[in-house]
Amino acid sequence: MTRRLCSLPRQPAPSFAAGLTAERLGALLAGRRMWVNGTVLHYCFLDTAADASVIPVPGTAELRRVPWDGGAGQRDVVRECFREWQGLGIGVTFAEVGDRREAELRIGFQAGAGSWSAVGRGALSVGRGERTMNFGWDVTAPGERGTVLHQIGHALGLVHEHQSPFAELHWDDEAVYAELAGPPNFWSRQTTYANVLRTLDAGEASGSVWDPQSVMALPFGPGLVLEPEQYRGGLRPSGTPSPADKELVLRWYPPAEPAGPAPLVPFRSVPLGLGPAEQADFVVEPPETRDYTVGTFGDADTVLVVFEERDGEARYLAGHDDGGGPDNAVVGVRLVRGRRYFVRVRLYSGWGAGETAVMCW
Repeated sequence: MTRRLCSLPRQPAPSFAAGLTAERLGALLAGRRMWVNGTVLHYCFLDTAADASVIPVPGTAELRRVPWDGGAGQRDVVRECFREWQGLGIGVTFAEVGDRREAELRIGFQAGAGSWSAVGRGALSVGRGERTMNFGWDVTAPGERGTVLHQIGHALGLVHEHQSPFAELHWDDEAVYAELAGPPNFWSRQTTYANVLRTLDAGEASGSVWDPQSVMALPFGPGLVLEPEQYRGGLRPSGTPSPADKELVLRWYPPAEPAGPAPLVPFRSVPLGLGPAEQADFVVEPPETRDYTVGTFGDADTVLVVFEERDGEARYLAGHDDGGGPDNAVVGVRLVRGRRYFVRVRLYSGWGAGETAVMCW
């Protein structure tokens, strides 16, 4: 029997300069969708009488109101799944709030509307009265805990693992379209292509290795995958964060140090102390309002992204990839006194990486 599957809303493709390698493009894409490490993600449940969708009744001219409240049992399952992700030791923390105006993640349970979530910081572009996550069926049912863990993974910035280019899955396209057009999903061809058949670019993928046991992979029955041969009988992920999932989120969100991100004082250099493929976040609190330059200096190959903290949110301001050339990653940004900024630096390669520094002047 076909399972109900996650259907992500269609995402607009970001635009970057041509000629970037997949690894560099991936760093810039991740910088846009990942939260600043150490962020507290507040979540709330949309469960008032006003929280509902008005939808047409098929075959009639009538409308009906479908509430977003899923009941205490479903809310408890979601709380438990937030705790499970938190239990991995990630640097991002979750906190439930009662005021939706304080919540980056707003959760509804509209039956029949599918299960989906905004991906990472994409939640910040959703209207304050709207859902960033929905569960379209009863998640207290046996085997549905994985649905909740999957959607929280999206909220952390993870994408569908079965669409990874490193999986090299060869689907029987028409069989997949036919399977998902029927119950219980009733997907259009466009939805099926966007959530299953489209292969992500290497820069879009969550990791660089295919993980069939990832909680971000969807289950599929036999007869849909043609190659590799071992998956002709279907894909059966575990439904819980796999060891590779844990490694990935800990790399993106390492356990926060007690003092938080290292301070980056304007006009002073801060040694990164990083090795290849490692990253760190720094804080800038400008002493005056003006245009600043933030950059890295040294032999390492780097990507730099600057965020502004506004109303408890980290908003993308600028990013630069040094391209592996003789120049370092440098951005010019307007910084305002009294506001807080985050600088994320990721190293890739280069001799003397430990001597590379980041500066603001």
